[in-house]
Amino acid sequence: MNKAAMKSAMAKHSDTQEMLSEALDMTISCLNARINGHVDFRASEIVRIIKRYNLSPEETKEIFFDEEAS
Repeated sequence: MNKAAMKSAMAKHSDTQEMLSEALDMTISCLNARINGHVDFRASEIVRIIKRYNLSPEETKEIFFDEEAS
């Protein structure tokens, strides 16, 4: 999980953690645990984020699958 890339995607769409947590039907603390890498995002959550932010495959890889960013 690349926290900086995730926060950048959120900022590009003027999204707050509260707004994203509501869109994902989870609490802010659950979202924070995922963003901070304590808990992995579920595949269904990743798909919803991809759609919400219209992420390209490269952006998706950078945010969720770039192990160097961990």
